[in-house]
This record gives sequence, structure tokens and C-alpha cells, in this order.
Amino acid sequence: MGWGAGFADFDNDGHMDLLFVNGNVYPEIEKHFADYKHKNPRMLLRNTGGGAFVDMSERGGSGIVTPHSSRGCAFGDFDNDGDVDAVVMNMNEPPSLLRNDVKNSNHWLKLKLVGTKSNRSAIGARVIVRAGEWRQRQDVFSQSSFYSQSDLRLHFGLGAREKADAIEIRWPSGLAERHRDIKADQILTLKEGSGETL
Repeated sequence: MGWGAGFADFDNDGHMDLLFVNGNVYPEIEKHFADYKHKNPRMLLRNTGGGAFVDMSERGGSGIVTPHSSRGCAFGDFDNDGDVDAVVMNMNEPPSLLRNDVKNSNHWLKLKLVGTKSNRSAIGARVIVRAGEWRQRQDVFSQSSFYSQSDLRLHFGLGAREKADAIEIRWPSGLAERHRDIKADQILTLKEGSGETL
């Protein structure tokens, strides 16, 4: 049974991958139905573009394939190394930190938004990042998975692109701003009112 889930670009190729965690509700289920397990593996699906996903769970290591009865799943760059990690809440055992250490030459950009007229956390803000022919959109949400709160910073994989041509922000206050020519591979804090008004 699926619980926590989320889309995140785990390999920074510009395509949102999918991770979801599983576990049955009833610990005693296996006593009555041998085919239904209380603890299940997690699932990691890589987005190959064009709406196609490939199951990468087996290559995800023990953090993915070891069975747990999991519920919540939150996403963020816990070690600030430029990739998205995940933390999973497990029933009757410690949480799991799934540290992402995929090594490739892809670039990324992480944005922390700070509201002034809008709420300080910028919850409700909509961001579009343009890099070459790519256009990616993400919103700042206050909840992102089952009983979980992910990092409020927005993470964009840029693939081979070394910069974002433009970042467009529509703040909850209604203000629309643009920032141009932003270098990749950095965590950037953008304050409401600091950009070019659209």
C-alpha cells in the first residue's frame, strides 16, 4: 500500500523522478494472507522524458529495496551538496535518511524565496526557470507528501546547462518578478521586491 510520495529531480537531468514508500496498515496481515506483506520495499522511478519512467529501485541500494512499513516521506537537500535526498518515517522503527550521492556532470539551481509583502516563507509562490529551450515550473507548498513537510527551497535540475536564462516568480501578493542570467550550481536566496518587475 502506497503512502508518502513525491516528484523530485534526483539526477539533475531536468526531469522529475518519482519516489514512493509503502507499507500495509495491519501488522498481523501476513498471519492471515501470506501474499500480503506488512513491510514493503520503496519504489524509485527515473523519468526518461516524454512521459516515460524506468524502475530504478534495484539500483537504489538497500535504502530502497529493504522492506519497511513506511508512511511519510519528505524531500530536500539535507547535506547541501546539490542533489535531492529524502527522509522516510517508518512504523515502529527509526526514520530512514536516503542520501542521494549520484555522481554526474549535470548542473542544478536551488532557490530559497523570502517574502516581504507576501508571507515570509513564500508559500503559494509560483516559479518558472528557463534554461535554453527548457521551461520548468515549481510552486512553494506547505505540505508535500503524507504527513510530511519537504524543504521549502525549490530544486531545479539543469542538465548540461551552466546557467538559467531567467527565473520568473509570481509571489502570493500578486507581484511578478524576473531575474536573468543566473549561474548554476548554487543555492540562491531571492527576496520579494529584489527583481525586475514583469
